[in-house]
Amino acid sequence: MKGLLFFAFLGMTAEIAAGVGITVTVFSVTSKNMIVRWTRFPDATSYKVTVSPFSTPDDPTAFAQFGPNTVMGSVGPLSPNIVYEVKVEALANQVVLSTTFLESRTAPQTVDIDNVKAQDSSTLIVAFTPVGGATGYQLRVENAQGYFSEEAVASSPALIGSLQPYTTYSLSIMAINSAGRSQPSASVEARTLLPPLVTTSSPTNDSIVVSWLPADGSVSYSVTSVPAEAYPNTTLLSQNTTTVTLTDLDAGTLHIIQVCGWDQEGRKGEASPYINQTTRPATPGLFTVTVQRSPGQAWLNVSWEPVFQDRGAVEYTVNSSLDLQCTTSQLHCILEPIGCAEMHILHLVAANEAGPSTPTEPELFGTFPCPPQPVEVEESDPGNCTFSWESVELADGYQGFIKRNDGVEDVCNTTGNSCHFHCPCGFTYLTSVLAYNLAGDSEPGPVLNYTTMPCCPDHVTITAATTDTIEVTWAESRGADAYETHAVDGGVALVCNDSAPVCVLSDLRCDRPYTVTVTPCSEARGCNRACPAHLKDTLPLPSPAPCTPTDLSLAQGNGSSVTVSWAAENRDANYTVSAVGPRGSHTCWSDARSCEVDALTCGSSYNFIAVAHSAAGQSLPSYSVPLETAPCCPASLEVDPVTQAMSNVSWSHARGADSFVTTLTSPRGHASCHTRDPHCLMGCITCGTNYTVTMETYSRSGHMANCSYQGFSSSACCPSGIKLYRTAGSGLRVHWRPSSGGHNYTVEMTGSTNYTCSPLPGQSSCDLENIQCGNIYVLLVAPLAADGTRVEFCHQRLYLVTCSGYNLGMVIYRGKQFVD
Repeated sequence: MKGLLFFAFLGMTAEIAAGVGITVTVFSVTSKNMIVRWTRFPDATSYKVTVSPFSTPDDPTAFAQFGPNTVMGSVGPLSPNIVYEVKVEALANQVVLSTTFLESRTAPQTVDIDNVKAQDSSTLIVAFTPVGGATGYQLRVENAQGYFSEEAVASSPALIGSLQPYTTYSLSIMAINSAGRSQPSASVEARTLLPPLVTTSSPTNDSIVVSWLPADGSVSYSVTSVPAEAYPNTTLLSQNTTTVTLTDLDAGTLHIIQVCGWDQEGRKGEASPYINQTTRPATPGLFTVTVQRSPGQAWLNVSWEPVFQDRGAVEYTVNSSLDLQCTTSQLHCILEPIGCAEMHILHLVAANEAGPSTPTEPELFGTFPCPPQPVEVEESDPGNCTFSWESVELADGYQGFIKRNDGVEDVCNTTGNSCHFHCPCGFTYLTSVLAYNLAGDSEPGPVLNYTTMPCCPDHVTITAATTDTIEVTWAESRGADAYETHAVDGGVALVCNDSAPVCVLSDLRCDRPYTVTVTPCSEARGCNRACPAHLKDTLPLPSPAPCTPTDLSLAQGNGSSVTVSWAAENRDANYTVSAVGPRGSHTCWSDARSCEVDALTCGSSYNFIAVAHSAAGQSLPSYSVPLETAPCCPASLEVDPVTQAMSNVSWSHARGADSFVTTLTSPRGHASCHTRDPHCLMGCITCGTNYTVTMETYSRSGHMANCSYQGFSSSACCPSGIKLYRTAGSGLRVHWRPSSGGHNYTVEMTGSTNYTCSPLPGQSSCDLENIQCGNIYVLLVAPLAADGTRVEFCHQRLYLVTCSGYNLGMVIYRGKQFVD
């Protein structure tokens, strides 16, 4: 590039000649040619350039002719260092239109390089033969790596410095005069010498080893180190010494080292380049290890104090015996991932450009324990539970958590593997345990759900609705989802299953003692068969009531007396027979099965009634035996469900009727009641059942009418197995076991905010969205009747929806309540 610039400079300073309408300049010259440039001339068809020695202008040396569109051309061959006259003619078909003259000298003769020698690792000596007419010389130096340089020299030999050691260069030379410069000479290759080859290393943090190759002509060597106190720089080492160790140095310190050879006359030879060598860093001091964790991951954070470093960076590497490593230039780093119950042997090493330090003494570090598992809860006797787990490695202790579904919590700290806690009936317990040591706590172990048996009901009350029906009520027991009520008379048992704390048992035998047992049941634990029985006779209390006399028959004697006989299954009773007529009543008494009523008015209508008496009270009156026609059936009859297993039957007035026997019959069984009232409370008719209703109406004289009613069905059954699950986000899913019949259902959850959902027909679950956590909710799942109304007797369930951060936490069942 310098050569191109130089030619341009010469062209710009060449002579300029102006003729008539044409201007000519010499653009550049060499030893053997000239490049001439001219301006265009109108109507010229060619241009002719003629070059003649200035001393003999009529003897042209060379000429050249160019076309009309050319304004620059080369003329040669010429002789070096000669003054020439240059003539440029503008021609039109060999007719000269314009002529211009100028003078110019050619460059000197090409110079030859005689030889090139290396003086040292950065200098070459170039010898060449001077040529006449040259006012100076230009040396061109280049190599294969792209290096290029031109340097002006005045004479031979010439020194070329600032070169790279042991590098091959290509050199050429050009002679220069006022006109320009000659063609480059033929290239000559030469190589610089090797400098003294010195290597250094730091094998320890307090020493540096300096080594070099012997240099020709050197009989001794000197080693210079900065700081100077590292090694005396005036010491001359013998020719056979090519290695020296600098000791007692400071760790992490920079030393600048140079080696120089000396000849026999004591002259200093070429010195090596300065070499920067740092000692290795000191061994780091104590380091600190802590465990850090985030959800789902854990790591070791190792930190330490810095070691001294004079220049450059220090890297620290922590190695674990479990194939973990971290490297950093900071004063802490992370080893990850780590797991529970791991024992790490840790080493810390500092390293700089010289190499690593000596490792620190090994340090043992144990991570946090693993979660204890498996876990179990055992109830050794009612109310006393033991929560136990398997021991885990590296655990210093354990912390057990017991949370009851009413919100009561208990924490147990122990070094063993079990906790004892009081576990009353009717509660659900969520138990979990974690292990801990100095490194931290384990993840919580699995959560175990344990439910105790439902509590036995308190305040059991048994009342008689009629002589063959009793009503049993009790206080709702904790933990019970449903109840089984058993009434047993010898080997005969009547059972009522319901979720309400009330049960009606019908079709009992009068004048018999019954053993009544209310058994609570839950879906989690089944039924508590350990609850005590209750001994109760039928009406009145406390002794059993006698049975109503039946099968009254009238045997008319004389005109004023009637012998009345009857049947009765009483253990010990007296009987009263009354005959009621328009003018009063007549009575007879007996402890047998018949008596005679006299003093009757003939020709009257009487109603004969028998009643049994005992110490417990009296029975219902017997059927009367009148002379009237049979009584009427009620015009309308309604059956209203009270619970899933209890219904209230009511009917309109029946003229002439005195008592009623109402019977509900279905494929699953039947129930009946005997009453004088226009209504009857009947049990043991299950929900979701189609049935018929029949009624027998009796007059006082014993005449009977049979009545039948079709098209009745009990209400749909309440669903069972109701569960409330947490779904993704802030939703809850309600699931149940549907009752038979393919009913539709509605779901309502009320609390601080009300939620509803209606599943599609045939489905047994639905989702509640955007639930607010931290509240107690009342959940009701009920079937829909055919008219779309909700069945009202299904029980409600209480749930506590806890929070976990900003999300839903655990869903805890808190019991149930009943619809008013």
